[in-house]
Amino acid sequence: MARIKKSDLIERIIEALRDSLAVLEKAARASHAEATHESSKAENKYDTRGLEAAYLAGGQARQAREILESIKVYGTLHLKEFPATEPIDLSAVVELETEGAIGIYFIGPRSGGLEVDYKGAEITVLTPQSPLGQQLMGKKPGQRWTTNFNGSRMSYRIVSVR
Repeated sequence: MARIKKSDLIERIIEALRDSLAVLEKAARASHAEATHESSKAENKYDTRGLEAAYLAGGQARQAREILESIKVYGTLHLKEFPATEPIDLSAVVELETEGAIGIYFIGPRSGGLEVDYKGAEITVLTPQSPLGQQLMGKKPGQRWTTNFNGSRMSYRIVSVR
């Protein structure tokens, strides 16, 4: 794994969150306009277009608030370096081998599943609450384990932690 500057990685995560927020805000504005437009007025008791658009706009607004909270949290996240003897914890960058394939993960406080491009490498954000995040927490480089995942047996090896 190439040298990763965690502060730059955090900037990429925040940038990806802002991009998601911009798309979501545009969609929420369109949903709100649809919900309040005169053409969305119910024509009969079975016509729920306006109500559905209002529910959609509300859900998008909640998701936007969650993204804004994630941006705040990442903006104040304490970044830690991990020597070889240190167990995996929040802010670790983990290179993990799974069934012969290598993946790079950042253990973050929120926004699990977010994928960011960092200098040509795809890095996936994992939270400690996710199934894989739970398995990684506390482990050290070189550790191996096998687990069942969706009915399949999976083997893991921690290549490096930074």
